[in-house]
Amino acid sequence: SYRDYEYRLPRGRSYLRNGAVLDLVIDPGRITALVSGTRLYEVDIRIKPLQKTHWQRVKAECAGQIGSLVELLAGKLSEPVMRRVTDREQGLFPKPAQIEMRCSCPDWATMCKHVAAVMYGVGARLDQAPELLFTLRQVNHEELIEQAARLEVGRGSARKTIAREELSDVFGIELARPTKPATRHTKAAQPKRPAKAKA
Repeated sequence: SYRDYEYRLPRGRSYLRNGAVLDLVIDPGRITALVSGTRLYEVDIRIKPLQKTHWQRVKAECAGQIGSLVELLAGKLSEPVMRRVTDREQGLFPKPAQIEMRCSCPDWATMCKHVAAVMYGVGARLDQAPELLFTLRQVNHEELIEQAARLEVGRGSARKTIAREELSDVFGIELARPTKPATRHTKAAQPKRPAKAKA
C-alpha cells in the first residue's frame, strides 16, 4: 500500500545516503546491487525492453531537436531531446508493470527499503550518465547519431568538414590553422643559342 511505501521510501533514501548500496550495476534490462542492512541483501530488478514501435516514435520525435552532431558524438544530448526521452508517459522510463523487483530480505513488500535504496541509487547514476537509460531499456543511442548524420546530409549542408571550433571543443585542444603551401617559383628555361659553325 502507499502507506507502506511512505515508510520504506525514506528508509531507502537513508540507506543510500549512508553508503549502504554496494556494487550497483546497470546492464541491458537489469539492475543488480548489494545492500547492507541487518546483513548483506541481494537486489535484482528486471525491466522489459522498450517496444520497437515506441523507440521508432521516440527517434522520429527527436529528429531535428539534436542541437549539434558533434555534441551528440561527445555524449551530450540537447535539452529538447532529454525532455523527450525522460518524459514519464512517452519517454524511455519504464511503467510500473514493466518492472520486476526482487530482494533476498524477508520483507513481503514488492518495494522493500533495500529495493527503494537501489532505485534511488539508479536515479543518481542516471543524473551522472543519462545514456545508461538507453542501456537499461535495451535501445541503441547511437541510432540517434546516425539519424542526426542523415539529417545533415538531407539538408544539403555545404560543410564538408566539422568546424575547427567544434573539434577543439570536443577534444579540448587548440587546432592550428592550416598554412598555405609554399609556392615554388621555377625559372623559365632559356632558349639554347645555336652553335657557331667552324671556319
